[in-house]
Amino acid sequence: MVKKSTLYKREHKADYGKEKIEILYEDSDLVVINKPTGLLSVPYPGSKARTALELLEKIMKGRGKLTSSHRPFVVQRLDRDTSGVMMFVLSESLQKKVMASWQSLVTGRIYRAVAENPARGKEVLPDSGTIDLPLAQNSHHMGYVPHDENDKAERVAARTNYTVVLRGKTHTLFELSLDTGKKNQIRAHLSHFSYPLAGDENYRAKTDPFHRLALHARTLEFTHPVTGQLMKFEVEEPAEWADYVKKGDLHPKVPLWLQKEKESLPFEKGQVLSNRKIRGMDFISRGKAIHR
Repeated sequence: MVKKSTLYKREHKADYGKEKIEILYEDSDLVVINKPTGLLSVPYPGSKARTALELLEKIMKGRGKLTSSHRPFVVQRLDRDTSGVMMFVLSESLQKKVMASWQSLVTGRIYRAVAENPARGKEVLPDSGTIDLPLAQNSHHMGYVPHDENDKAERVAARTNYTVVLRGKTHTLFELSLDTGKKNQIRAHLSHFSYPLAGDENYRAKTDPFHRLALHARTLEFTHPVTGQLMKFEVEEPAEWADYVKKGDLHPKVPLWLQKEKESLPFEKGQVLSNRKIRGMDFISRGKAIHR
């Protein structure tokens, strides 16, 4: 089933399916790119969507630089809807070296994100701190912080350092760095404290001001695995993010996926439903009724 947010992007995202990468740096050993939102980093089984890896291979092929031994290899990934700085290495042996020593080679990874503020009465995060909570994955392979001690899902350590860059009436601009790089780490950690990222359908965001996930990999700093030179690359997040937080969105439009979900529900929010009525619903509607 195609997500409602994907249907919206097909209709409104100017470069949907035609995203391009920007090469920030390249040498004989590695390439650093700026990945746009909406583009997969690498392919996954069964997907025919374009990827940053595929586009980089095409660029190298067009320049006569692509061979079976000299081609892009993945050493990190960004979520499809996360934009920003990303590195590839150009040999399999270097891939093994970098992945084995990633924590010591990479000296800085900074993200920026716009998150919805918690509802009134909910705890507000301090101006800076570290979220040190383990993550698990649900059946849809999305990371989450287990609430229940009886949850038997496998847990992995995850630590996110954050600083509040700007607080607004309705949203907050965060700067974040990771001590661990787990799947959906920033999104899961912030949503656990009632700060879902704007535009994040999977973590129940209620606003979508930029028609994308408001998460950007701004800075990547590392020691070159061959030359030993300290490298730093930075691409700022869109300027409209800070402007939006300063202004505050007091009358936000309901995201498309929430509109469609409400239209499709065979019951009203808060309505008391009999077990018989729930049993008569389709699988998806039944889940929404039980877990509402």
